[in-house]
Amino acid sequence: MINRRKFIHASVFTSFAALFSKKLIGRPGIETIAAKPVVISTWDAGIDANKAAWEVLSKKGKAIDAVEKGVMVTEASQNCCVGLRANPDRDGFVTLDACIMDDKFNCGSVAFLERIKHPVSVARRVMEKTPHVMLVGAGAQQFAVSEGFPLEEQKLSKDAQEAYDKWLKKSEYKPPAINIENKQGHGPFAPTKLENGEWNHDTIGMVAMDSFGNLSGSCTTSGAGFKMRGRVGDSPIIGAGLFVDNEAGACTATGQGEDVIRVAGSHAVVELMRQGFSPEAACKKVIERIVKIKKEKAKEIQVAFLALNKKGHAGSFAIHPGFEYAIRTNEVEKLVKSKSWFT
Repeated sequence: MINRRKFIHASVFTSFAALFSKKLIGRPGIETIAAKPVVISTWDAGIDANKAAWEVLSKKGKAIDAVEKGVMVTEASQNCCVGLRANPDRDGFVTLDACIMDDKFNCGSVAFLERIKHPVSVARRVMEKTPHVMLVGAGAQQFAVSEGFPLEEQKLSKDAQEAYDKWLKKSEYKPPAINIENKQGHGPFAPTKLENGEWNHDTIGMVAMDSFGNLSGSCTTSGAGFKMRGRVGDSPIIGAGLFVDNEAGACTATGQGEDVIRVAGSHAVVELMRQGFSPEAACKKVIERIVKIKKEKAKEIQVAFLALNKKGHAGSFAIHPGFEYAIRTNEVEKLVKSKSWFT
């Protein structure tokens, strides 16, 4: 086996006073009591994803195996949000991005991958069997096929086809980050805000701590619906959509990827946890940075971070209300509403 390439991190933040929280779960923004094993993942799809991850964790399995198995559930779903049946790009093709990272800074990523059902598993093969971190496009597909992954039929789900047909009527090539429509409508850039206040999303990020206290994470997406062909967001980028440091914590992101990339979002959250910030406080600090950068345009986008520190505390923070995450421990299995900058 070829030696894995390791992602070397560097601290770029000054020290801050530590903020600690140990409160019961169940109310918006409340962080969990320290627990292990524990798995957390973004959005309501995380409930089912966590079940698969818990099958691994509850048997004293490794976190890296749990975060792969967990998000595979979402990748296999037949909907317009994640996976091969999701919303396509402007040319009608579904392209997938994913990454995975373990407790030793080993990481793998794929982007602009077509016709492969489980990009997260391909990302893990990149991590384990190549000297690289990221493969993209035709090269990523070629590698996947060489590793035994079958090429799937290119076919949209019913909901995704309807959404694409609707989008084609206008073909608006200047997509807003938030597109307020009815429940049946789907905006061109995810996550999009619906009239009922809910968010339509197309990413699942997951981080877990196993019984041995080791952390791992994964992130997988079909990207922004009706994006420009070739667009890649934050989800497959180590340090943006996902980052794991076994000494400090792990973080994943969801929302408008371009703005997560600008601040190396997940890495920034982990570095703040290293300085003593609680997961929620660290997530909030980076959201504040994005809001400061975007100014008035922050009202038009959604970004959220979800983090888990080395003590087993979980926390999140978003720009807008509506983000929630799923958590599973020996004590609890539920959705938690996140606090947000705008209320």
